[in-house]
Amino acid sequence: MVKQSKIDVSYFQRDVLVVAPDLIGKYLVRCYQNGEVERFRIVETEAYRGEEDKACHASKGRTKRTEIMYHNGGKLYIYLIYGMYYMLNIVTGNEDEPQAVLIRGVEGVTGPGRLTKRLRIGADFNGESIPSKSIWIEDSGEKQSYITTPRIGIGYAAEWKEKPWRFVAK
Repeated sequence: MVKQSKIDVSYFQRDVLVVAPDLIGKYLVRCYQNGEVERFRIVETEAYRGEEDKACHASKGRTKRTEIMYHNGGKLYIYLIYGMYYMLNIVTGNEDEPQAVLIRGVEGVTGPGRLTKRLRIGADFNGESIPSKSIWIEDSGEKQSYITTPRIGIGYAAEWKEKPWRFVAK
């Protein structure tokens, strides 16, 4: 078995179109308050890139909700959709370049809402640095192959909905 190594914050200070596919095959690690630690192989991500990307929350500019996206990469961006599902995003890139990777799925958990429910991730994680005591990414050094597809659930974003910015493990 290959030893896992915790990924440093600088890893996320790259363009989202580099980070999102590179996260496929890495491990999302969750440490709960009781000390229990669980590791999940990331199998699906989506990239959201800047104010010009009409599917990205930052497309409407800097707001109270999107402020965290304008920080240096390595912060969590958590938001609620449909009044019931939290979405786990990791901010990427440099300050004032709003980008984020949505973690859509891990082995055994499909769908971003199910993922946050399973890992007990809520609004209190918004703005948290990664790595932290409670959540981090580990690299086994193994490369995972993946396919690209259009992003899901962004029909409102016209020409942006066909961008192949969804990455799924083969």
